[in-house]
Amino acid sequence: MRLTDLLQIVENEPVFETGFLLAGDVDPADVRRQLSRWVKGGQLLQLRRGLYALAPPYRKVTPHPFLVANRLVRGSYVSLQSALAYHGLIPEHVPVTTSVTTTRPQRRESPFGAFEYHHVSPGAFGGYRREALGADQEALVATPAKALADHVRLVPGGDSAAYLAAMRLQSLDKIDPAEIEGHPTLGRRPKIRRALRHLAALAEEAE
Repeated sequence: MRLTDLLQIVENEPVFETGFLLAGDVDPADVRRQLSRWVKGGQLLQLRRGLYALAPPYRKVTPHPFLVANRLVRGSYVSLQSALAYHGLIPEHVPVTTSVTTTRPQRRESPFGAFEYHHVSPGAFGGYRREALGADQEALVATPAKALADHVRLVPGGDSAAYLAAMRLQSLDKIDPAEIEGHPTLGRRPKIRRALRHLAALAEEAE
């Protein structure tokens, strides 16, 4: 495979995996050797084993951090502060993309930013949807209610009235408490229920 062949195949892909190049009559070992050479030569960026992005000036599409987050760790979705900021619930810019996963917690650095993954149990996993990010990119992102529930559950003291007030939550109408109250796992947790009561009080004050 030549570099021109690679560009024709992946020029519109923000990121791609090795398997994307193995269809048809190709030698997998040769493809992997070429990928290694292009990484060393600066034509490709390796995000993790088997996951790549084109480097400038070959790249036509810049990967969105949320897309990168999903692809760096399979079985994850963007949540916590990143999802809260995305939905307009907190005013701060979040420099690290935060996600949850049922695998081990970890932090990864890449040319497209820093990424943190927090562990949740399989029963607490879910409450996300596919969001359009522009430039034909999509990613799995927690709903407003689930992003807040994940944050409250994972942050010590996250259920206190003082902590929730300090978050300067806004656009509270985007949060559907019933989504969390009806969750088979989260809805029964005392910490989550306390946070929902304080959230209701904040909503009343905002009105």
